[in-house]
Amino acid sequence: MTDYLTLFKDYVIELGEKHDVDPLLLGCLYFISKPSFITSLAWLLKNFRAKKSILIPILFAAVSFSLPYVYLITAGRNIPVWVYVFICLMFIYGGFTIWKKITTKPILAD
Repeated sequence: MTDYLTLFKDYVIELGEKHDVDPLLLGCLYFISKPSFITSLAWLLKNFRAKKSILIPILFAAVSFSLPYVYLITAGRNIPVWVYVFICLMFIYGGFTIWKKITTKPILAD
């Protein structure tokens, strides 16, 4: 089992060197961004239900969601085009589904 983990670690490091991306930094950004994103969405729903401005929570949610991908786009070199297309489609789909959830969910009084 440790041989497989070593092979995987070497593969990830090799990919990072090939594309000028630090895999440890990318992983940390990814795992830090998810709790921040979920917290921002909870804040957004709270403000939406209270009929307060949702601009700041949306901005925080967007920044926290996109942080690892922005790092990949800005720091990465020789990244295949399909990765950029995938990231773009993920942003579009994510924004659409969040918009649908916010607008179609009944507003419950707390």
